[in-house]
Amino acid sequence: MSNKYKWAVEDIYQSVEDWNADFNSISNKINFDRYKGKLNDAQNFLNCMKEQEEVGRVFDKLGVYAMMKHDENTKDALYDSLVSKVTALGAKFSANTAFILPELTSLDQSVLESFIDDPKLKDYDYTLKGILKEKEHVLSENEERLLALSSETLSSFRDIFTKIDNADLPLKTITHKGEKIPLSHGTYGVIMHGEDRALRKKTFNAYYGAYISLLNTISATYYGNVKKGVFYAKAKKYPSALDKALIGEDVPRVVYDNLIETVNDALPLLHKYMAEKKNLLKLKDMYMYDVYVPVVEGAELKLEYEDAYDLVVKGLAPLGEEYSELLLKAKDERWLDVYESDGKRSGAYSVAVYDTHPYVLLNYQKTTHDVFTIAHEMGHSIHSYFSNRTQPYSKADYRIFVAEVASTVNEVLLIRYLLDTEKDKKLKKYLLSYLLEMIRTTLFRQTQFAEFEQFAHETVEKGEPLTKDNLSDYYLKLNEKYYGKAVISEGNIRYEWARIPHFYRAFYVYKYSTGIISALAIADRILKEGKPAVEDYFKFLSSGGADGPVELLKIAGVDLTDKKPFISAFEVFENTLKEFTDL
Repeated sequence: MSNKYKWAVEDIYQSVEDWNADFNSISNKINFDRYKGKLNDAQNFLNCMKEQEEVGRVFDKLGVYAMMKHDENTKDALYDSLVSKVTALGAKFSANTAFILPELTSLDQSVLESFIDDPKLKDYDYTLKGILKEKEHVLSENEERLLALSSETLSSFRDIFTKIDNADLPLKTITHKGEKIPLSHGTYGVIMHGEDRALRKKTFNAYYGAYISLLNTISATYYGNVKKGVFYAKAKKYPSALDKALIGEDVPRVVYDNLIETVNDALPLLHKYMAEKKNLLKLKDMYMYDVYVPVVEGAELKLEYEDAYDLVVKGLAPLGEEYSELLLKAKDERWLDVYESDGKRSGAYSVAVYDTHPYVLLNYQKTTHDVFTIAHEMGHSIHSYFSNRTQPYSKADYRIFVAEVASTVNEVLLIRYLLDTEKDKKLKKYLLSYLLEMIRTTLFRQTQFAEFEQFAHETVEKGEPLTKDNLSDYYLKLNEKYYGKAVISEGNIRYEWARIPHFYRAFYVYKYSTGIISALAIADRILKEGKPAVEDYFKFLSSGGADGPVELLKIAGVDLTDKKPFISAFEVFENTLKEFTDL
């Protein structure tokens, strides 16, 4: 495979030897005891923050390099060891700085307010405002230190699942019509979108059979992960794990409640769509292995990677010349690792390094979904690029809550471009169905996941255990509620929860839903208003973590404390469904 399709990880470190040199260097710089008891002085506070950032910037490089090399080949023990080393160092770094937050929290409000107003501390004003808000949840120095030391052990559940999912999952070769098909995460997705129903059923059952064979282990791993989240919430005196997640991201509870309420109100629209899809597919009975099949046959975008990337650049032209040039720069400078390979981590992601450029992991296949994945992940990367370029290190890292906004704006703009330019009626109908599927999978499906997470955490908070049976039973009930009578939610779909990696980052998935709601509103404004909307959007992209994420979205014209953008998103779904059925 050509090197141009591999990411330029050497832009971070040329070799493991260089990595080790930086590792050894900062290992000797993570003692901040000289600042203990002295953070009530503005200059001492500034010096402490600057030294902490100096270490943090190198630590970020170490962590990202180790992760990327590990994800290139999860079977390589060398990079396992680097991940373990940097994880251990991170725990020590956290423990050695654990005194900072409780010490700042113990300061009089007037002192903290004077810091916030001090011009030389402007890089930390939002951090300090957050400390004022969370004073009641900060523990004593020793308690914070113990929690920091526990993080290395309690972070292992996600790592265990990653190993199960990418290295140990017994995915077998399928024999179909005399052909042997090696099953992988990538081929599963392709087959689920394919026309051969018998192959879909066989693949579906084989794929879930692999998870079922390890269900006891996966159930115990997920239970441990949920208990970890509940433990931290209780230890830090939050009402619940959900509240801890929301407060930690400076997101008002009303936003989450708006999402769950409006999605449940809109489920009849999803039921209508699934009934229409069942009718168009001419199915007597529709199962979950049928739901991803395009209703318009032979119209999918099956593009080589180079052509797919060119299409993404054209589709995102409304964002202006600078954005287009950045897309081309990313491709030319090898920000992306493109193709699936043995041992490579599944899925796709973007990761940012403040002192270099962002990176994107893909596992590109010639599907419409993977064309949109390019647009999606580059949205993440260019968001990071603008934030890192514009904000100081202390404010560059945007909240996870807004992480899915820029990525989904790109997807919406791309689909709008395709719908506006496509003349072929059949392909246009396919693209309308693709937009419906985008909203189904990103808004409805992720909210279904969010409800499942809420159930799991509330169950543990009540003192009740999580088992493979109650997890699977509840997931099946949710699936029946979301998909309605048009879809038969029986069989292995009850185990779908067991294969979702994002569940190991609790209360992450709902942000995909709020992300597409925000993205639909932002893209609509860009296409209607042009330059003023683009300028506001770039201000949002450049804002990093300079304020609360809900406040930052208001810069781009979206207020999620109001139900209006939620309702507008379902109107887009309803209107698209009408256009689809009328075409």
